[in-house]
Amino acid sequence: MTESREQLQQELQLIVKWEREQKDLWFWEKLGRLPFALLDKWTPRVIQDKIGTALNEIGKFIQTGGSYLVSEKTILEKLQQEARRSGERIIPEGVLPADTPLFLTLPEAKELSLAVMNRVADGLRDSRSTIATVQGATTGFGGVFTLAVDIPAMLGLSLKLLQELAVCYGFDPKDEKERMFIVKCLQFSSSDIVGKKAILEELAEYDNRSSDVQVMSQLQGWREVVTVYRDNFGLKKLFQLVPIAGALFGAYANRDALLQVAEAGTMLYRKRRILERLNSNPI
Repeated sequence: MTESREQLQQELQLIVKWEREQKDLWFWEKLGRLPFALLDKWTPRVIQDKIGTALNEIGKFIQTGGSYLVSEKTILEKLQQEARRSGERIIPEGVLPADTPLFLTLPEAKELSLAVMNRVADGLRDSRSTIATVQGATTGFGGVFTLAVDIPAMLGLSLKLLQELAVCYGFDPKDEKERMFIVKCLQFSSSDIVGKKAILEELAEYDNRSSDVQVMSQLQGWREVVTVYRDNFGLKKLFQLVPIAGALFGAYANRDALLQVAEAGTMLYRKRRILERLNSNPI
């Protein structure tokens, strides 16, 4: 292992502490869980249609990856560069020149230290949240006329960020099982305390179950993500309908949403990598 068991245990305790803190919602988040009847009444049809279209894309993403699959190369290059800056040897010295553009593979990436993985994940969080902020401000400027563009764009940005985090911690987002995990991370970021607790319990033994059984059972129940995503996302977007003023709210809402997605993905993938290393060296 790159880290000692004591270091891994310390990292795991930080994640367990974070899980315990996921116990309540801000008033703002509680507003986003008003009954469907109110959402149906207040949400303009164009937004409802866009939310429905975007959520249908989640099903396609689980099954095939759709148009949301990302290239591993960029993230592997970031990991390689960070490993070199940290002085980690990732291939035998002298095998390839130090300035070789790319030689790191996904199986090799999973052997890097958590410190390297964490720094790259933090960089992804910061850069993608900036993109979401600009996007929210831009699409919020025109009110309802540009808001319809923002909804599928935010979903796509969230799914792509979670895939990048998967690669960052050495998991393959092209695997159907990993795509289901990504959707669960998306669901977790928008869930209330009851939902978060249920998802954490469900993911506790994610890597220890039969892959086929896990994926098939989750494919049957993936539509619960629709409910959670719509409750949280639909009402937020109502406040973005006012032209010009919606730009400020859109920037804040999108940045907040991406940061929540990034936090959930980072913590849950980090936990899986830590547990795998602990279980592979039980003594």
